[in-house]
Amino acid sequence: MRVGQNPAKFVKTVAQPERITVAVLNYIPFLSGFYAEMLDVLDTSLSSLRESADLPFDLLVFDNGSCEEARQYLLKEQEAGNIQYLLLSDKNLGKGGAWNMILSGAPGEIIVYADNDVLYYPGWLSQSLQLLETFPNVGMVTARPFRTRPEIYSQTVAWGEGQDDVEVTRGDFIPYATFQEFDLSLGQSEEEIRQHYETSEDVRLIFKGVEALAGASHWQFMAYKSLLQDFLPFSMDRPMGQVKQLDERMNQEGYLRLMPTQPYVMNISNTLRNLPEVGKAQDASKTAEKKRPMLDLPPVKRALLFLYNKIFHWYYDR
Repeated sequence: MRVGQNPAKFVKTVAQPERITVAVLNYIPFLSGFYAEMLDVLDTSLSSLRESADLPFDLLVFDNGSCEEARQYLLKEQEAGNIQYLLLSDKNLGKGGAWNMILSGAPGEIIVYADNDVLYYPGWLSQSLQLLETFPNVGMVTARPFRTRPEIYSQTVAWGEGQDDVEVTRGDFIPYATFQEFDLSLGQSEEEIRQHYETSEDVRLIFKGVEALAGASHWQFMAYKSLLQDFLPFSMDRPMGQVKQLDERMNQEGYLRLMPTQPYVMNISNTLRNLPEVGKAQDASKTAEKKRPMLDLPPVKRALLFLYNKIFHWYYDR
């Protein structure tokens, strides 16, 4: 027999979620090797997210089977009020499995998704929202200009060229320094970056006085939750490597994929040495690399990286 009445019956109101949910996917299986600095990267990312956001939002973090240190960090952040929604998975569901939960469960009307290694600059949230709300039929907005494959934003260009009130221009609208900064974070060489820049171009669209570049990407984007539901569920049989399906499917369905003309986010990757303010650490790293000629020989480097990759999959890809 029940004793007394549930006090919740007398609660007249409940908290309402913000219109925007920022959802971050975290995966740090251990704190060594590739992931040695990832807890610091995650902390830097979440701190910049909060400090530079210029609109109200709720933060949702989905942890995809990380190590105990990463989970404890996230729990402390939630206790401090920095994370509104925290989902902890005891195993790695892959990005597709995590997306199924994040994109269907986030409470906001608008979802901003990001990997756990994104650095945010002031204005990133409002600038993304301006593009989302100004242009019609927008599928996703990534808050940084960079060059993606033209075939996955072809419908964006086709839409612009078919409208009398849209100005479409091709050329080099991303400064080389901005282009180089991003591609360096992907591990590309200076020669590869220069060749990519010289053999590609940007497509700029101006609509209602607002400028945007054609293109976007799955690593960081803003989208309407209602639209994302049309692409669920994601069926991916590998932890990574198949997430480009979202980019491709959005283009196939005719949705616009846009970026601002100025950078408002940056890919930190797996080390804080990529941050501009720690240039001294970058210089030290370059000096250290010069002192290890044997390790940088192509055959040695390939063999060691192959072994590292094998060991990682033996222990964690299951």
